[in-house]
Amino acid sequence: MNTSPISTPVINSVAVIGNYLPRKCGIATFTADIVKSLTKHNEEPECKTIAINDRPGGYDYPEEVCFEINENDPQDYRTAAEYININQFDMVSLQHEFGIYGGDHGQFILELLEDLTMPVVTTLHTVLVEPTREQAWVMNRLIELSDRLVVMSDTAVNILHTIYDIPREDITLIPHGIPDVPFVDPCYYKEKFDLIDRKVLLTFGLLSQNKGIEYVIKALPDVVEKVPDLTYIVLGATHPNILEAEGEQYRNKLKKLVRKLDLEDHVKFENRFVPFDELCEYLSAADLYITPYTKEEQITSGTLAYALGTGKAVISTPYWYAKEMLSDGRGQLVPFEDAPAITDAMLELFEDDAQRHQMRKKAYDDNREARWEEVANQYIASFKEVRLEHRQNPQPSFPAPATANSIDDIELPPLAFDHLLSLTDDTGILQHARYTIANRDHGYCTDDNARALIMAMQALHTPGVNRIDKPRLNTLAARYLSFLLHAYNPDNGRFRNFMSYSRQWLESSGSEDSHGRALWALGETIKFSKNDSYTSLASSLFMKAVKAADSFEGVRPISFALVGMDAYLETFAGDSNVQNIGSDLAERLLNEFRENQEKNWPWLESTISYSNGKVPDALITWGQRLDNPEMVRTGLRALEWLLNQQTEDGHISIIGNEGWFVKDKHKARFDQQALELHALIEACITAYNASNKEDWLERATQCFNWFLGHNDLHMPLYDSTGGCRDGLESTKVNQNQGAESTLAWLLSLLTMYRVTKESKEDSEVGSMEKSLISKR
Repeated sequence: MNTSPISTPVINSVAVIGNYLPRKCGIATFTADIVKSLTKHNEEPECKTIAINDRPGGYDYPEEVCFEINENDPQDYRTAAEYININQFDMVSLQHEFGIYGGDHGQFILELLEDLTMPVVTTLHTVLVEPTREQAWVMNRLIELSDRLVVMSDTAVNILHTIYDIPREDITLIPHGIPDVPFVDPCYYKEKFDLIDRKVLLTFGLLSQNKGIEYVIKALPDVVEKVPDLTYIVLGATHPNILEAEGEQYRNKLKKLVRKLDLEDHVKFENRFVPFDELCEYLSAADLYITPYTKEEQITSGTLAYALGTGKAVISTPYWYAKEMLSDGRGQLVPFEDAPAITDAMLELFEDDAQRHQMRKKAYDDNREARWEEVANQYIASFKEVRLEHRQNPQPSFPAPATANSIDDIELPPLAFDHLLSLTDDTGILQHARYTIANRDHGYCTDDNARALIMAMQALHTPGVNRIDKPRLNTLAARYLSFLLHAYNPDNGRFRNFMSYSRQWLESSGSEDSHGRALWALGETIKFSKNDSYTSLASSLFMKAVKAADSFEGVRPISFALVGMDAYLETFAGDSNVQNIGSDLAERLLNEFRENQEKNWPWLESTISYSNGKVPDALITWGQRLDNPEMVRTGLRALEWLLNQQTEDGHISIIGNEGWFVKDKHKARFDQQALELHALIEACITAYNASNKEDWLERATQCFNWFLGHNDLHMPLYDSTGGCRDGLESTKVNQNQGAESTLAWLLSLLTMYRVTKESKEDSEVGSMEKSLISKR
């Protein structure tokens, strides 16, 4: 069976971790660029930054920086993980280089990643070929904690594959982004920098010893003899870490060399970190760009990417990234630390305008796909692929919890109604919550108040409910019943569903689902209530509303109504009108199965969606009431098949609401909703009562264990206050605790309390009978 979800994942929010402007470093610039690009993407995900500080007090960050980490404080990393989890970002994009995170070789970042509940896509700005043992350990752990690795060159892909044994399919090549600027003649911008009639050679970036600029300066005397109008601009401040450790030692050394070679009129140092717009202007003004780095082991270079993207003819030493980017005529390579070779390359390009122009045009054209807009598209696509993989193959964050498979061995959590009380006001139960706090924006609905009434009535008559809770439950039952009374619209005989927080009905007639659930709740009230007022009101309302059920078209509202009618008939068995309506509806369900089920699809629809367990529950219930073996068999077969389709590796994996389960096509795995578990648990108990087979009790226990953490992510959903989280997503639990999930949990727990008591009583009776027989 194909378990791929139908719907394409949506990326609503991304947390980007890395250095950030105005901190002066290449990764800070990259992070700012990627955040800006993602925010401008046509899907407009919310994109926030977790910035790493290398000094007390941090920096004057822009508003997109939402959290700061002091790089040497391990607690900050753990707190940041908690912050990211609480804000429920869809994705984390980590910018990684060993030197920007605290701990030995940056290992503090691992503590953050280990605590995250969402996927991580890591962009590697450095890939070491010969790491130390400690560096290799950090790198391998980083790889384990990342769902996808992004690199910016084929060389990096090959290194990861051959040295770190990473499958190529787990690595995504996304080029370093470049600005989207027009291809212009350098003369256009030279006037701004007082460089009219000058040939301009440019190097930019943070200054440090391994930049090799001294070799360019040594190459210049022979060049200026033939190109006397040459100006070499060294653009960029000294790297902050170098400045702190050595001061301007390297820059002063370069200046001394310029004076020694009498090049003061040809070399210009711009000792500052220039803003993006000005950088683009400098690049546009350059005739030739040079990166004379002295080490081969450089896997990417933002400065080189920007130079190529703005259409510059480039000379470079053959470090890894340059060898790849300057191939196929996009630039010219010279040996490391070889001033004469640099001289020859510069003279060749300055003296041959056609060759230089052809090179810069090819560099510009070949890098159009690396514009930041395109890079953002590729990152979003990668994020979606990772989300899709998580839906298909979820990776639990924790070991599977210990759970009992037998109804006799299970230890049930205590019954608690605190969260239910926090969701309920004097009108009824509110639909939604933000975390555990009631969200008034969405108001109320009949669906939830009907469920709440069922829960309250069942709780009042369930063993194990604290005597102290019963008066509160009685008050709540009256409130929910009052809501249904007000929801009924006598003008059309239908229940309204949605009510605003200001107590305004938003419709004159609600859905069939809400009407069916209201009938179900009224039937349960009539069945369980010992209060004559409740019974009288519920009966009166039930008789008015039940007529509409005869015209229902949906199989789920029919099923809800049938369960309610059965509960009603347990009290008023002689009501032939309700008996006839129920018989007709049950026969309609059976006919749907007859007409639509197939050998490998014993279901009455082509798409399995929500509250599926309630359909066989209703069919089995009415099959017993009508003494119709076919109806019971059909319901039992459908329920068994439904459970089998949602069982993997011994635990329940519910059909997700992002695509459902389409016949011959797909089963969506997420998001999984608590409502379905409650429907299955009750259906299993109905199946047990109909067949007396213990297997059904084990299946009910298996379904119940989903709440306790025996699920795809090994994460519990229930809360000790009686609340339940809103669903299981592909990487995390939805932390909101709304009415639907909370009531599904409470109803499931109440059912298990009743069943375990009955099972215990049956076991005790059986033991007594065996004892009497043995005595005889």
